[in-house]
Amino acid sequence: MIMNGIFHEAGFWVAVSFVLFFVFFGRKLWAPITTILDSRAARIREELDEAARLRREAEQMLEDATREREQALAEAKSVIEQSRQHAAAAAEKARAEAEDMVKRHEQMARDRIAAVERAAVKEVRQAAIDVAVEASRGVIADSLSAQSATSLIDGAIAGLPAALARRAA
Repeated sequence: MIMNGIFHEAGFWVAVSFVLFFVFFGRKLWAPITTILDSRAARIREELDEAARLRREAEQMLEDATREREQALAEAKSVIEQSRQHAAAAAEKARAEAEDMVKRHEQMARDRIAAVERAAVKEVRQAAIDVAVEASRGVIADSLSAQSATSLIDGAIAGLPAALARRAA
């Protein structure tokens, strides 16, 4: 009875027809289905391989970019350091040149002061000589007779060659 009841159920016949369908047509359907699934799996595998390759390339590009950035930073630091050194050298050179210029100006001022002092001393001496000569003329004229003046002039003229020889030597 139970067996009779099973044969009258629609679910049983659907199950039997499903099994028979796959038994008769399963091989014919299985090959295209597996081909489709295999091609899809191969396409997915290729896409995964392409994605992995792209990822490796991106990682390589990131490493290259990072390396280039570090090199650029190192070069920038080097340029900055060289600029600082050049600026320090230029500043030191400018300071030394300024000190030299100040020393030259100071020396020129000292030379000018010395020249002015020499000129002033010479002028004072000349004025003193002029005053002394005038005073001597007055004193000599008052105290010296004509006979004594002539003998003094003759003695001075006679001693002139010896005085000039001493001065030349």
